[in-house]
Amino acid sequence: MNTLFPDIIDSTSSPSDALPSVNRPAAPASTPENFLSLNYPLRPAWVEIDLNKLKRNFELIHRDKPKGLQVVSVVKDEGYGHGALAVARTALACGASFLAISTVEEAMALRDRGIPTRLLLLGDRQEAEFPWCLAHDLTCCVSEPQSIAKLGQLAARAGKRIPVHLKINTGMNRYGVRWDEVASLVDLIASTKSLFLEGALSHFAQSDETDKTFALLQLAHFNEALDIISERGCSLKLRHLCNSGGFLDLPQAHFDMVRLGILPLGVFPSSVCRRIPGIEPVMSVKARIAAIQNLQPGDTVGYGMRFKAESPRRIAVLPIGYGDSFPRVRNQGCALIHGRRAPLVGGVAMDAITVDITDIPTAQLWDEAVIMGRQGAEEITVHEVARLKNSVSYDILVGWRTRLPRLYVGQDVLP
Repeated sequence: MNTLFPDIIDSTSSPSDALPSVNRPAAPASTPENFLSLNYPLRPAWVEIDLNKLKRNFELIHRDKPKGLQVVSVVKDEGYGHGALAVARTALACGASFLAISTVEEAMALRDRGIPTRLLLLGDRQEAEFPWCLAHDLTCCVSEPQSIAKLGQLAARAGKRIPVHLKINTGMNRYGVRWDEVASLVDLIASTKSLFLEGALSHFAQSDETDKTFALLQLAHFNEALDIISERGCSLKLRHLCNSGGFLDLPQAHFDMVRLGILPLGVFPSSVCRRIPGIEPVMSVKARIAAIQNLQPGDTVGYGMRFKAESPRRIAVLPIGYGDSFPRVRNQGCALIHGRRAPLVGGVAMDAITVDITDIPTAQLWDEAVIMGRQGAEEITVHEVARLKNSVSYDILVGWRTRLPRLYVGQDVLP
């Protein structure tokens, strides 16, 4: 089994009715205790991915975008924690033109699972990766002459003429050739008969905030580079600059194609960017109450005794912790139980968090708790969890460890 794609868990009943079960190869009848058994009990904590919401989000984005604008679905880092294969299949079923990833390993995992679609490798490649790119039709971004020459040599040797995308540094100063220095690379690609310059791209450093000054400067730099490319006699098929924030707030920067990662997952990149009504988060993180403790005044909770009860309290233990990438906080945050907020008390341990359920008297062992997501009218957003970690939503989404099973609901949307 490819470790980049953990087994998909299928929920045939409501997750609130039964613990999730996993689709695994059946074990021999003589060894029912084998880990590969269909009946192997999983831990009562999991990440839940609603593919119906994912499909709906893609549909709303396609309805919102201008006609003819192509969409690249960015599925790097295991689809931002949602599962690259599930996101890729849904994106393609909903009309995405390309998939984008960051590593050859990510690309090969998709190819191994039967994804034939165009794959765009973001970032620069080391030369040892080029044979794999050629063999498996992976489209490379290029930004310096040595790599262009080597890729051209290998493509010529293989009898191929392959597309490349020129990465332009418009001010982020990460990858790419400086916007006013593109001419020599354009000429080199044009003179390399085994390559053709299909596209040019850059990346916004800040596209989703109210102040668009730097984003507009980057757009001007990108247009300057495009003018130089045109002056060299090259006609580009694909020009792409926008991420999710740019797609939402900078229509003048849409060009031919936009690269969307976090938006289809139902997470807006900032609190101030434009909203598309109806888009909802796809990921939830859940656990079940594994123990209940009744505290008397003066009792403490957890390592370091960071919480002391001043009155009789009822405490629920949830079997999820910083070992699963929940932020390691003390007396901050909450979980949702029976649609109400249960404040976190004490310190987060590797495998457990403790929450106060004194005001939720109906809570019982093995009731479902929501760590991130919605329950009833209440919601804990990814941004709220990110604030606990003093980080950003992207970090939280990709950070949930793979030891948390992924429970996919709404799998009927997959082709």
